[in-house]
Amino acid sequence: MTVRFSKAEPTGLCFGVKRAIAQMEKALSSDGELYCVGSPIHNPQEIARLAQKGLRVVASPQDVPSGSTVFIRAHGIAPDLRNALKQRNVRIIDGTCPFVRVAQARAKALEDEGYSVVVAGDASHPEVISIVGGLQNGAKVVSNSTDLQDLAKIERIGFVSQTTLPEDLFASIVSAAVRISPDVKAHNTICRATFERQRAVAELVKRTDGIVVIGGRDSANTAKLFHIAKSCGADVLWIEEAGELDGKWFTGKTHVGIAAGASTPDWLIEEFIQAARQAVDVKGDVRSE
Repeated sequence: MTVRFSKAEPTGLCFGVKRAIAQMEKALSSDGELYCVGSPIHNPQEIARLAQKGLRVVASPQDVPSGSTVFIRAHGIAPDLRNALKQRNVRIIDGTCPFVRVAQARAKALEDEGYSVVVAGDASHPEVISIVGGLQNGAKVVSNSTDLQDLAKIERIGFVSQTTLPEDLFASIVSAAVRISPDVKAHNTICRATFERQRAVAELVKRTDGIVVIGGRDSANTAKLFHIAKSCGADVLWIEEAGELDGKWFTGKTHVGIAAGASTPDWLIEEFIQAARQAVDVKGDVRSE
């Protein structure tokens, strides 16, 4: 069985995660140990690699030894959590993605302008928690347009979006809000890298027999890639690492697309390609399309 493979372009690590990994690598090389409250990125294999170098993921500021070095996760943290860390006399390295910072700032600006802030996204996602936590009056979080029913009596609604939200979903939520509120102001804070990766996988579906999505199970943007490919009619396999690969999945396929979440490092993608070469006869080089 001969199969041709093509990678979505772009795919894999986004700017914010690359930046975070570089910051952690630098801190680990100088300090030997680095603490982070919550997972710094959503890829367990990369976290395991960094843990071997001294990364310590803990549950709360109380688990961080006084005087140690702490990394702020790429998704950002709420001000109260940051203040709790400062009280422990630690050195802070801020790995908050610049695009998440924009979402946090836009939400705060809307609140200052007198809007009731609404965040379009997943209420349990650490990025959304960091945005809501930075607001004096908090915010309502909605995941779709049907969640807007409680907002009918609010005159001024200000929207920001989780950076990994699909563009069409954010547009539908804002459109629904316009019909129930006289004053709606929306900031599209979706990361460009997210949009480009989602568009790339949708295009790759058209030229392939199936799509392999590589990324962490708890990665929101990886999940979006999976669901987009699925909604486009693709036969999709979602794996975290090469060891999950089942060669039988390739049966009947001649051209397979590869897409990876924004927290998936190149070495994991390469491990999958090598595993695929052992499972099937790979035709030619694996190229980006």
